[in-house]
Amino acid sequence: MLAVNLMITLMLVVMGVSRDFLDTYKVCNAIGFSIWGTFELLQLILGQQAPLSVVAPIAVPLGFLLGHKIAAWAGSPDLIANVARDPTHQWRVLVGGLMVASGASAFFVFYYRSESYRADLQNERRRAAEALQAQTAAKLALLQAQIEPHFLFNTLANAQSVIESHPQVAKSILEHLNQYLRVSLGRTRRASSTLGDEINLVSALLAISALRLGERLQYSISAPEALRAAELPPLLLQPLVENALEHGVEPAVSGGEIRIEARQEGDSLHLRVTDTGVGLNASSPEGVGLANVRARLSSLYGERGRLALYNHEPHGVSAEITMPLQGV
Repeated sequence: MLAVNLMITLMLVVMGVSRDFLDTYKVCNAIGFSIWGTFELLQLILGQQAPLSVVAPIAVPLGFLLGHKIAAWAGSPDLIANVARDPTHQWRVLVGGLMVASGASAFFVFYYRSESYRADLQNERRRAAEALQAQTAAKLALLQAQIEPHFLFNTLANAQSVIESHPQVAKSILEHLNQYLRVSLGRTRRASSTLGDEINLVSALLAISALRLGERLQYSISAPEALRAAELPPLLLQPLVENALEHGVEPAVSGGEIRIEARQEGDSLHLRVTDTGVGLNASSPEGVGLANVRARLSSLYGERGRLALYNHEPHGVSAEITMPLQGV
């Protein structure tokens, strides 16, 4: 605002409308800030959404008159009183006042419109973020609804089938299922999880699968204790483990091994699930679980969130998640 008033003052002096630079600058500032104050007061009274077409016609003349009076109280000539005494100089006052009022009005129109655009942009971004969050939550809930009943019913069926012939095995299955459900239910009440929670979940899943598959399944989990506090979106690791079980180890005649590894590289967290099962099948499309993981990583982390699948030699598949390391 000071720069705008200074520019108008220089123009008035150069054009010969005024000869006293300091008095003119004082008047310009008085008018400019009076219009500003009037704009702010009207915005407060009428609300921030009041249109400029309503605010400007009121603020400009009121600020113009008030600014002249404030300048007169500060020791500058009372231009309004001078016009009344000497109408022949009225055009000079009108030209000067018009320039000041026009400059101040242009400043406020630009200022309020930019503020309005900025607020609209922020609201639009917030709505888009809320919509994306709701969409991601809906997809996660749908995937959980698809996975957990299927896993639960299969596990109970396995326990029922061995409850008479191998009661100790059935007891172990139910114990691991209890652990799985405790972690799973606790996780659904939070927007985010931790690597430690997700490892506890897949540990119970693998323990149940090992009881069912017997010697056909071996598994290991390698995750440094320091990384277990890392924040992790829920249900990110489990689909990779289930995919390795269903499409890798179970179809293999001799079974196989599943290895879960977590490591840090710079500010990134890498999670790898490797199986020694039947390997990739180029003719099989990517399943719902993996597609969901890939989409969630992209929406949450952009280019820093990735899921890569590649062959593991001599046979099997490695699935690796790369994401920002958070929470440690």
